Amino acid sequence: MTTAHTTRTRGPASRRVASERGYALVALLALMTVLMVVMMAAAPSIQQQSRRERELEAIARGEEVAEAIRMYIHYHPTHQPPTSMEELLDGVTPQGSTKKIYVLRASAARDPLSKSGEWRTVKFNDPAFAIFVKDLTEYANGRLPEPTTDPELRALAGQIPRPSVILNLGEDGGAPGGEDESSSSNGPFLGVASRSQHDSIITYYGIERHDHWVFTPFFK
Repeated sequence: MTTAHTTRTRGPASRRVASERGYALVALLALMTVLMVVMMAAAPSIQQQSRRERELEAIARGEEVAEAIRMYIHYHPTHQPPTSMEELLDGVTPQGSTKKIYVLRASAARDPLSKSGEWRTVKFNDPAFAIFVKDLTEYANGRLPEPTTDPELRALAGQIPRPSVILNLGEDGGAPGGEDESSSSNGPFLGVASRSQHDSIITYYGIERHDHWVFTPFFK
């Protein structure tokens, strides 16, 4: 008994379908490649925009902290500045009152530019403050800015670095990158600065380095 074997051959229609599938796969791979190239090209722009938004948020929060320091000094019974961020967050009770005034939101007490989220407190003798005043002077074409018109703050203005000290600071080097990991010791402070030691995308009073942005009520 002989068994007949039937051999099936692929017709033109089958070959056409297979060919179309091959072309579709090639087109899909090409599209994916183009999308990857576009995404890689756009990534730096997206990162830059994200960083720019964080810088704007840092300025907004920093200026809120500066205003909180001003209010704290204004309402404090002896018109003294706060000695820690916790004290600033805790608020102040004016003389002759039993009601505490809260001057700072918890969200503003966080630095959006640093990994730790912790502001560095700037004290009267802090070199960063002297550099900030120097930068402000250069931004104002050599005119030393007036500290403040607030009477309570003016009483403390004598502790601000003298012009001779400011002008002899010399040129500052480039931003080292990284983050300032030093601890903030307790003590009266008049402003805060970011712990980020990177160059900035935007400028604050002409300053292009995060840790040189000092947010203080003495110069606004």
